[in-house]
Amino acid sequence: MKCFLFLSAFLVALCKLHAQTPPPEAAPAQLKLNAPLDYQVFQRSDARQGSITISGVFAQMPNEVLVRSVVNGQTSGWTPLKVAINDLSFSVGYELPAGGWHRLELRTKLNGKVIEEATVGHVGIGEIFIVAGQSNSANHGEEKQSTQTGRVSVCDGRRWQLANDPQPGASGQGGSFMPPLGDALVKKFNVPVAFIPCGIGATSVREWLPKGVPFPQPPTIESRVQKLPGGQWESNGTAYARLLQLMQGAGPHGFRAVLWHQGESDANQRDPNRTLPGKQYREYLENIIASSRRDIGWQAPWFVAQASYHVPGDEASPDIRSAQASLWRDGIALAGPDSDALKGELRERHGKGVHFSGAGLREHGSRWAAQIIPWLERELK
Repeated sequence: MKCFLFLSAFLVALCKLHAQTPPPEAAPAQLKLNAPLDYQVFQRSDARQGSITISGVFAQMPNEVLVRSVVNGQTSGWTPLKVAINDLSFSVGYELPAGGWHRLELRTKLNGKVIEEATVGHVGIGEIFIVAGQSNSANHGEEKQSTQTGRVSVCDGRRWQLANDPQPGASGQGGSFMPPLGDALVKKFNVPVAFIPCGIGATSVREWLPKGVPFPQPPTIESRVQKLPGGQWESNGTAYARLLQLMQGAGPHGFRAVLWHQGESDANQRDPNRTLPGKQYREYLENIIASSRRDIGWQAPWFVAQASYHVPGDEASPDIRSAQASLWRDGIALAGPDSDALKGELRERHGKGVHFSGAGLREHGSRWAAQIIPWLERELK
């Protein structure tokens, strides 16, 4: 009987103790971020720094939003953010030093209690380039490339990832010059580099024109052009619209330059009526450059490569090359590499094709770097 009474008293005391113990606090919810995303790079404003956008959606309205960063292994203190809130959506700018990968941590509080948290492990302040043109600006190389520094990323307009081929946003499933070019720029400037690709294989400059610009003869492939009632032709505008969407999506001064590599599908076509005279090539590409600058509202730099190579024996079009170079001479574009000079084992199938071999892609990236680096050094002074 005594044992029973003792056990009953013990259980009553245990229940009282349990009732007095507060339940464990729930872990903070995951804060939904739209930016920055993992491996996202923001264009630096000068050699030392840049601004990132922090945006997302709160699950519950906080009265404090705090951020801290880890830069070169040094963790900052928690800093309050003055956040512009529209309903539960929010957006704010935040300065970071050039470099990366940086780590960003956010937390929200309500009445002193942390209610939501988010962490982004790889955020960069560096250099961004849009890459456009035809197959040798896209993923049609013979051997897939990958970033050796681990500090080159790519975006298709929505998603960010390391720039290992094939690059999202461009046609083809093979290799590109972007990983080796990015690595070369990372090694030179010690900041992350990103590409926004939109190259489309086999396209003529005519296919990249804004819709509504007429031209007298169609390119070899007619899927992106349409015939007008009067007998002339025009682009359907989809390639230009995609290019413009990516340029606008990056924001004002949100990328360093456009890298244009195209011309093979305008030079020396089997049907001479589909070959584009150099004078018209110059006119159409100048139209694309001027229209894009007008439509995004700032004078984005363009690099234009010399590209007109097909196969051995048809290795260059002096007319197209002259048109491309005339844009440099007149200050409309900057000089890209002379990729027609890449021959032999630097082309696919032991020199028999138009696309680059693995060695050719790496050399192509190196030649782009040789054009970009001196210019960018001047821009950063």
